[in-house]
Amino acid sequence: MLNKYARAFFTRVLTPFAALLLRLGVSPDTVTLIGTGGVMAGALAFFPRGEFFWGTVVITLFVFSDLVDGTMARQSGRSSRWGAFLDSTLDRIADAAVFGGIALWYAGGGGDSVLCAVAIFCLASGQVVSYTKARGESIGLPVNVNGLVERAERLVITLVCAGLAGFETTFGVPYIGILLPVALWVVAVGSLVTILQRMVTVRREAAEADAAAAEGGASGGNGAGAAGQGSEASS
Repeated sequence: MLNKYARAFFTRVLTPFAALLLRLGVSPDTVTLIGTGGVMAGALAFFPRGEFFWGTVVITLFVFSDLVDGTMARQSGRSSRWGAFLDSTLDRIADAAVFGGIALWYAGGGGDSVLCAVAIFCLASGQVVSYTKARGESIGLPVNVNGLVERAERLVITLVCAGLAGFETTFGVPYIGILLPVALWVVAVGSLVTILQRMVTVRREAAEADAAAAEGGASGGNGAGAAGQGSEASS
């Protein structure tokens, strides 16, 4: 849901910036690469040290590249299969850096093995959420379901709560640090539900497709049998 409405809003806001970059000769692929590098730097340089406020600021500055590069490609008429593949692949890498940085914090200075495991689960389940849809589509199914928690929801929930939690370590605001653990549990449960939703949908669509194929094969076989009988009668 966030992916649908937020993307449309920010695309309109960022369109002039995308046009400026095109006039400067910057390619959409370059923006994709720089954006991913910035997200990784913010996540892996700040989060493992518990500096969630500044890490979130850096990540937020670069995460919008995911919208800018797509807008640039459409404006320039340079949309391509390679560009779509690159963008999707680097999105997965950026997501892994965010949750990986959080996991490193809880494995080290954060001193909480349970939350470290939850962060790793968020990392892995986010990849599986994307994989289920891509794999379903690759075998010819529409996968007509988005699910409870898509990429936009995962990032917004995690980054907003991480940034607010950073107020405790950076500015001394008490008790607000609890927001990050809450966010991790919400994302973990939401991602699990989304995986199940997509698996159920793919199972139903696969059964329907298999049944339609079997029915079509049977109809074709009956038609061929009738044609053979007709040939014998005419001879």
